[in-house]
Amino acid sequence: MGKRRRIAGGWLEGGGKRLASGGDGWPAGGDEWLASGGGGRWVVGGWPMELSLDFETKPVKQSPSSRVAIALSEVSKERIREMFNKVELSVSAYDTAWVARVPSLGFPESPRFPRSLSWLLNNQLRDGSWGLLDRHPLLIKDALLSTLACVLALKQWGVGERQINRGLEYVASNSASITDERQHTQTGFDILFSGMIEQAGRLNLNLPLRPADVDSVYYRRDLQWKRGLSGGSGIFLSYVSEGMGSLADWEMIMKHQRKNGSLFNSPSTTAAALAHLQNSGCLRYLESVLEKFGDAVPTVYPLDKYARLCMVDNLKRLGIHHHFREEIDHVLDDTYRCWLQGEEEIFLHIATSAMGFRILRSHGYDVSSDALTQFAEEDQFCNTLEGCVKDAGSVLELYRASELIINDNEIILEKINSWTSDFLRKGLLAGEMHADRLEDDMRREVDDALRVPPEANMTRVANKRNIELYNTDPTRILKCGLRSNNFHNKDFLNLAVDEFNMCQAICQEEFKYMKRWIKEKKLDKLKFAQYKWAYCYFSSAATMLPPQLSDARLCWAKHALLTAVVDDFFDFVGSAEELENLVQLFKKWDVDASANCHSVEVQIIFSALHSTISETGYKAVAWQGRDVTGHVFQIWLDLLESMWTEAKWRRTKAVPTMDEYMANAFVSFALGPIILPALYFVGPKLSEKQVESLEFHDLFSALCTCGRLMNDARGAKRESEEGKLTAVTVQMLDGSDTSQEEVIERLNQMAAGERRKLLKLVLQEKESIIPRACKDLFWNLSTVFHFFYRVDDGFGSPEDVGIVKAFLDEQIILDPL
Repeated sequence: MGKRRRIAGGWLEGGGKRLASGGDGWPAGGDEWLASGGGGRWVVGGWPMELSLDFETKPVKQSPSSRVAIALSEVSKERIREMFNKVELSVSAYDTAWVARVPSLGFPESPRFPRSLSWLLNNQLRDGSWGLLDRHPLLIKDALLSTLACVLALKQWGVGERQINRGLEYVASNSASITDERQHTQTGFDILFSGMIEQAGRLNLNLPLRPADVDSVYYRRDLQWKRGLSGGSGIFLSYVSEGMGSLADWEMIMKHQRKNGSLFNSPSTTAAALAHLQNSGCLRYLESVLEKFGDAVPTVYPLDKYARLCMVDNLKRLGIHHHFREEIDHVLDDTYRCWLQGEEEIFLHIATSAMGFRILRSHGYDVSSDALTQFAEEDQFCNTLEGCVKDAGSVLELYRASELIINDNEIILEKINSWTSDFLRKGLLAGEMHADRLEDDMRREVDDALRVPPEANMTRVANKRNIELYNTDPTRILKCGLRSNNFHNKDFLNLAVDEFNMCQAICQEEFKYMKRWIKEKKLDKLKFAQYKWAYCYFSSAATMLPPQLSDARLCWAKHALLTAVVDDFFDFVGSAEELENLVQLFKKWDVDASANCHSVEVQIIFSALHSTISETGYKAVAWQGRDVTGHVFQIWLDLLESMWTEAKWRRTKAVPTMDEYMANAFVSFALGPIILPALYFVGPKLSEKQVESLEFHDLFSALCTCGRLMNDARGAKRESEEGKLTAVTVQMLDGSDTSQEEVIERLNQMAAGERRKLLKLVLQEKESIIPRACKDLFWNLSTVFHFFYRVDDGFGSPEDVGIVKAFLDEQIILDPL
């Protein structure tokens, strides 16, 4: 067995010829080798990986800290797997207090659930409050609400005098928080708190509150009452009915009872209804919750579907979902089953239905958008509970889901996308983000979603942003605080950081190889295209994540750089003789470049094309089991001929029709040589029948047409000044009386239509013959040009330069605190 050589947490063995053994891949002893290139077969995170570069190695000392990091990552993975098996929700002192207040049927002097009353006696916190342990400093109102509810429950049954007094002391010392606008105000706080003030009076309990604070609570309560009544449905007032006292309309409230017997899946609301009505469904629900959680209850139950979907979403957003394929598939299959059965846990919770729709559809499940189309107008959303409280989290989920309303009514898509984006922007400008998370956390997430739309989210760049924005606090705020590691936790973040840094290390080695390759092909001698090569590698590394796809990334990057070189050569540098010479040389293929080239530039470009295409065809044999050189050659020939056609139009000042222009321009946009050869290195085998299929052609056409239209619309001014023909100038010269602004808007709409067509093709499962891994590559490439065109005209903005540099150079380091 040869020496093992370490790269980014994996191990090469015997010059890369044999797969490393030994479980986690650590060597038994001896030197550790750091690879500075790629090549061979290696293991990291359980994946066998193929790297195609020639390694240059140097001995380094083995790092104990690296051993620890690998071990901690494995621990994190195991903990996350356990979270899939069991959703844990923190219990709520507030809701448990309401359960404890329910009187026994026929014996109103004794509690129906005495063990819940005992729980209150035994779970007061050291500061005299009840509620979340180690709570956020902006959650004092949550503690006040829970503490007052527990004090009232103990007072009602005449027990716990010491606990009552300590609770009142806490209320007295923190009463200023009642009117503190910096404090997070949970749903219905003023109605619930004012209702308990009145109940305290009926129990002859003297609350240590300042009259001004009480007046403020009553004033805000009256405003909430009016807003709740004006909504028409009364859904918000029903949700907070335990605080309504004698004003509660129980006949209206019970219209919201669910199949499981609860009201809004809220133990406190359900307990209040049971105390007033002795409803058997309410009793059945509370008994089932207590059977699951013991003597106390959470503030909402069930929440399993939402919690598990949050896990899937977070793992995907952080770029670590591939470690949990089996667990995620189980969640999605279960969610799809519940979706088809119309379960209330999904469809009566907007965030769950929107997230479920988005995740299921993105994974190829056939789900209808009907659950979302009912929110085509903001008024329809406002008539829901989430709408009554202006929940930004639910609106954000609707905004994200709207992008996947395909095969459906596109007008509905546009309506949902329009009002949700407006709603979120207004919330940002006003500084108000009402959600189940603290405001700053919600603001950052909303700002990121609006700045970088889904179609411009290059996967690994988005992963990096999400890691940097990730808050490990698992707290959510509904009526009161709720914690669950299924929402957020440190294991997610630790694993994501390790994963990103490991992949970044691989990318850095590939990037070094690209520098050497550029010098080897003498492309560094072509000064006109030097600045683009970093972008070319970045575009591949930021969209093709698995480490084992090194061949695909490097194929993409090499051909992308060559397309940039050829594009600039045809546009600005080459003479007519040189361009024709390059095309003719390419058609002949097997020629002596040194003897037949008109210039050094033609020789460099032709030689680089010839060797790279030949190399691509040769390496693809190991992946495809067949020679694909002919196909790669034809892709490049099509591009060169389309560019030559555009060059002749430009030189003769000919103006084609729009149809003629687009038939040529979607090829000359130069995405073919980037994506089509790379498809052969993604994993699945592609037969000639698949490559020649209508589905394959439609994917390519939608991708390239969308890109060309966006390029022409965004670069209209610049390219017009450079004398280039674009779709804008073609339409402006067709004789119609149309302004440039109108033409650009029309092109943007056409591009959006092609983007939706592409997404539909990518997600299509029925009758599709192209593997999903290959189709994803088409979408990934579309995110590249959407990313670079999201603000300005293509490459080179200071922000983009910073993003590329940070992606390749800046390791993510966790704050030790």
